[in-house]
Amino acid sequence: MPTDRNGFPLGNTRIGDGRLFIIAGPDLAEPPELCVRIAERLAACCRRLDLPLVYKGSFDKANRTSGTSYRGPGLEAGLEALRAVREQLGIPVVTDVHEPWQVERVAPHVDMLQIPAFLCRQTDLLTACARSGRAVHVKKGQFL
Repeated sequence: MPTDRNGFPLGNTRIGDGRLFIIAGPDLAEPPELCVRIAERLAACCRRLDLPLVYKGSFDKANRTSGTSYRGPGLEAGLEALRAVREQLGIPVVTDVHEPWQVERVAPHVDMLQIPAFLCRQTDLLTACARSGRAVHVKKGQFL
């Protein structure tokens, strides 16, 4: 992915050009219809402020404080919701990946992959994301 001071393309927008851009969405990738409604509202706000939007939703929140908490809709349902936002609204989408095997499955359906903070030092995961050709957002662990 070529980059320079002019940034780089992400879906139908451009980021990394020095302008603020917004990554926003629900904690989890909810049902597709709800994700589209949320994305429409976020996009309207971002248009008013002239800020690019990247829609975020997670298919699995593997870092819950309780082992019995709801973790999300799962890979297939989560990707379906993100695809709906991407295809119906043309908004770039991002989701977390937690294991290297997920990268190959997720990358074709998103514009950016996100590494959760607690996984930011997992070399195999970082390498798999880099090889995907997608933009990668690495959240910095609080311990660094």
